[in-house]
Amino acid sequence: METSWYFIAIPLALILAALTALYLIQKAKQRIGLPAGEIIYADDGRWGKSRKPLYDSALGLTGKPDYLIKKKDVLIPVEVKSTWAPSHPYDSHILQLAAYCLLTASTSDKRPPYGLLRYRNRTFKIAYTEELEEEVINLVHEIRSAKNLAVLDRSHTQANRCARCGYRSICIQRL
Repeated sequence: METSWYFIAIPLALILAALTALYLIQKAKQRIGLPAGEIIYADDGRWGKSRKPLYDSALGLTGKPDYLIKKKDVLIPVEVKSTWAPSHPYDSHILQLAAYCLLTASTSDKRPPYGLLRYRNRTFKIAYTEELEEEVINLVHEIRSAKNLAVLDRSHTQANRCARCGYRSICIQRL
């Protein structure tokens, strides 16, 4: 009779440990700003080893979203930015997220209806429209075409972008 309490205490302790782990995972997801759903892909190191990149063979496009969240039978890409949210997401961030939507669709055969841009203080839900997909595809083709040009003009007038650019030391158009 003395050892019979083990048969109750050990399963209760395991159940309590499992519930505590689930609670801590949910709190971590809330802190990061992730929506409800199962995390099936993470590239931030918090949830274990990074997964291999997503790949679209038709475009030759590769990318690693920060997260893929499974909601019902749909995968939602999430891109996390470390900065405070602008009043509207930057076009470059929207296009990056749209590229992850495209990669998600081509690797899962199911088109995500939207993606999430998570900033430090705000999350934007970006609809993955056919127009946005076409913009990403056109941009990929434009970048590939530009690689063959002898001279490529700077595409902005923002001194702060130039200051952080890795090509600044050799760029003849730097600001």
